[in-house]
Amino acid sequence: MNCFKTSIVMIGVFFAGSAFAIQPGKTVSWNTPMGKVVFDGKNHADAKVGCLECHSKIFQMKKGSTKMKMADINSGKFCGKCHNGKRAFAANDKDNCEICHKKK
Repeated sequence: MNCFKTSIVMIGVFFAGSAFAIQPGKTVSWNTPMGKVVFDGKNHADAKVGCLECHSKIFQMKKGSTKMKMADINSGKFCGKCHNGKRAFAANDKDNCEICHKKK
């Protein structure tokens, strides 16, 4: 395969892979005092949010490298950058807690 074809294939793989915030069928989860939070990138991809909107502007790519507190999110950092009641549901609205925080 010549260099041009290889470049085209690599670009195609990059853009196909960047369509999802996290690979389909994969999740990232962590435990919080309010319950387990599970991030499923499919929800964000379905909302037309691409990986590069958050990585690495808001979140680093390495799992566990970001230490979030709810106060940070409520002040517009991390998830709160979009989950502000304008672009997406407000993370600081107590009626929305169960969207992210699961008791089970």
